[in-house]
Amino acid sequence: MTGDWWSALFDFSDYGQLIWLLRNSILAGAVLGIVGGLIGVFVMSRDLAFAVHGVSELSFAGAAAGLLTGFGVVSGSIVGSLIAAVLIGMLGARARERNSITAVLMPAGLGLGILFLALYPGRASNKFGLLTGQIVAVDDPRLGVLAVVGGIVVLGLLVIWRPLTFASVDAEVAAARGVPTRVLSIAFMVLLGLAVAIGVQVVGALLVLSVLVTPAAAALRVSSSPIVVPVLSVTFATVSLVGGILLALGASVPISPYVTTISFLIYLVCRVIGRARNGRVARRRVVAA
Repeated sequence: MTGDWWSALFDFSDYGQLIWLLRNSILAGAVLGIVGGLIGVFVMSRDLAFAVHGVSELSFAGAAAGLLTGFGVVSGSIVGSLIAAVLIGMLGARARERNSITAVLMPAGLGLGILFLALYPGRASNKFGLLTGQIVAVDDPRLGVLAVVGGIVVLGLLVIWRPLTFASVDAEVAAARGVPTRVLSIAFMVLLGLAVAIGVQVVGALLVLSVLVTPAAAALRVSSSPIVVPVLSVTFATVSLVGGILLALGASVPISPYVTTISFLIYLVCRVIGRARNGRVARRRVVAA
């Protein structure tokens, strides 16, 4: 009995062949690790973790609609994400308004997604994969789309990185200095929507937070450097995704439990390290005083 569940979770037979066959999924995980790690830094600094979940629900609805109509899962996911991101960016200027809009969009997106999946006559695995991820679904055309969208997100972040950082730290001072905070907010939400659409293709709509939030949250536990935090966030996200995919290759369960477990363990380790470091700093201040 024990062997049955163990082999379902970890089966490394024919592992070399599986790695070659699913190399697109590994590359997609690496792309998402870079994108998620970079954009997650601003998700944390702008307090948008809840908004990520709202965008992912409409991304799921769009992907389900694309699956049902034949429009394409990736295309539908991108459209759904962009609609949610623009709505939140335009209507949710303040945190309270943003949370309210997100709370309205989440059940609407989830309900529509479930409706579209219920109407879809195809295999149940395709439906389940939209929620929890499916590593075998990344073919060459999809990998190309993910790489292009990921490149757009990274390039867009690099272009607006400095003013967006300023606006994220103190929006009022940035606006007084002439920074177009409103435009930056909408532009960032569009980039976030694209990043969420990529994440849904790999880890599913329900667990995209483990890629776009947890790595950055872990990085902020051990550093506050504007250079170190993005590097650590990208590293943590990539390790979680690629490591999760490598563990899930021979398993009969979805990829998302592996990715989320690795991501959560990294966060716990960083939290322990950060608490120990803060304790040492506090003791030094006491001694110095």
